[in-house]
Amino acid sequence: MDRNAVTPSAAAQSLPLLSDEQMASFVARGFLRFDGVVPGDINAQFMAEAGDAPDAEAGRKLRAAYGQMLAQNEIPEVAPGTPLFQAYSEGTALQRLLDLPLVRGAIRSLLGENPVFDHHFLHMTFPPRYHQAAGGENVSQHTHQDSTIDPRLAFDVQIMYYPHAVTREMGGTRFIPGTHLRKVSEVALGRYQNVRGQQHMVCEAGTLLFMHHGIWHGGGVNHSDDTRTMFKIRMHASGSQSRQWDVTDRPASESQRPIFYVKGRPASDTVAAILMTPEPWFEQDTGRLEFVNRVKLWRYLTDDPAYDADYWLTRLEHAPMVLA
Repeated sequence: MDRNAVTPSAAAQSLPLLSDEQMASFVARGFLRFDGVVPGDINAQFMAEAGDAPDAEAGRKLRAAYGQMLAQNEIPEVAPGTPLFQAYSEGTALQRLLDLPLVRGAIRSLLGENPVFDHHFLHMTFPPRYHQAAGGENVSQHTHQDSTIDPRLAFDVQIMYYPHAVTREMGGTRFIPGTHLRKVSEVALGRYQNVRGQQHMVCEAGTLLFMHHGIWHGGGVNHSDDTRTMFKIRMHASGSQSRQWDVTDRPASESQRPIFYVKGRPASDTVAAILMTPEPWFEQDTGRLEFVNRVKLWRYLTDDPAYDADYWLTRLEHAPMVLA
């Protein structure tokens, strides 16, 4: 197979597409983070269109007040299956966000042409006074994985948009890098609140997370005096996800590197090195399953069934020829 036969279209090449290294990082870790990339005027417009948080009133149920706010704000209902770039009206904050070249380029790189809207949601985490007024507990969201019934190598992308600055006290989204390829029961995950290597979103306004739909995540507890807002848009591909990023500088092949007996420090910026970088929660033995799954996903994205890194899949697939 000619690995250079499929390349992004001319229209896609005019976008700031992701690099090999960025795609390998997404495959390995399950997310890409872009800090402060949404302009301030879009952030302000979004906050105005999302509406103000309901007042904290004694005895008022938060769920009901939240639902009333969602019904009255300017963010529309959108049917699943809608072409992504037709989901929001021209000039709205969300359409302006999706039209940013960085956002368009990342979506194109991850999902290919003509991505499809799945769902969106406005997440708001309220300060302690809200829970006190409503007579409820101020607790974190349980750790969970979306779509645990989904066995595909193909993946959806969830954009998490932070329209205002998030401090540590506000309990930003927590997520565990590298968990996206380990499918588990959401209920079983719920008991885990702290995992080695997890990250908590502390960020400036206009920060975006592009996340694989399988990453383990949850909302943190808000201990501040301000409501925390995050907006999520989930989308999926309508066609091929293979080789949609900037592949112009891809090497024709990568030789297998020694891994168990080495006399020097190997290069750290190759695709293989990125794919083979473990997360802090990896165990010495079962962590290798993640390496295998990463190679499988990279094969899918590059449309290269022979690709391997550190020989993990080759040693599993090798079958000596037996002569009759």
